[in-house]
Amino acid sequence: MSTPSFALVASDTAEARDAKARLEARYATADIDASEVIVALGGDGLMLETLHRFIDRSVPIYGMNCGTVGFMMNQYEEERLPERLAAAQQVTLHPLRMHATTVKGAEADALAINEVSLLRESRQAAKIGISIDGVKRMEELICDGIMVATPAGSTAYNLSAHGPIVPLAAQLLALTPISVFRPRRWRGALLPARAEVTFEIHESAKRPVSATADFTEVRDVARVTVREDQSVDLNLLFDPEHNLEERIIKEQFQP
Repeated sequence: MSTPSFALVASDTAEARDAKARLEARYATADIDASEVIVALGGDGLMLETLHRFIDRSVPIYGMNCGTVGFMMNQYEEERLPERLAAAQQVTLHPLRMHATTVKGAEADALAINEVSLLRESRQAAKIGISIDGVKRMEELICDGIMVATPAGSTAYNLSAHGPIVPLAAQLLALTPISVFRPRRWRGALLPARAEVTFEIHESAKRPVSATADFTEVRDVARVTVREDQSVDLNLLFDPEHNLEERIIKEQFQP
């Protein structure tokens, strides 16, 4: 196996910056615009930032955990880094594409690697209609919000909102409500990965709602569509013994 050239990026913490300095002193690194692999030092937040930053290059990202939450990261070790990169297994993900229309008619597009979430902006509960592939599935959901999560994102905000953990190979998206009031017993749905989800905001002047795709927030939305964008590849690298599929399965058996 040939060793790929790699560049280093680090989160803005002392631990990550110190790790970057040690690795740069130890290994020959490439220019970040010409490297074959990006090594990200930090937690899952940095991994999301790095994937978004290099989304147009589709360059593989190999994360090493120097943060608090490192579900998408490999274990931090300074030994044999080039050999680990050469042996790493690639996982290709596709982000969600959000198209939002505001109450004033403005339009915005954004990509989400973890989830697209709709949240109420005021003390009033949101009222949201839900359609799947053009078919109205729920006339009105009264809630604090709702999200569409990817398999990779199903262990993040989706999990904290009591949504299901979705294995990568399942080709599914999690549709998860947040603090449902009506219908009281509805806990969400699993959808085919190619489904298009449309949210219509009811009483938007009285009950304003924002839509957020990872880091991009659009306020006062009237209509939001979400679908998986198969034209965009996100490539992550994992040590064979710590692949992402195994982590997602393992997470479901945590106490």
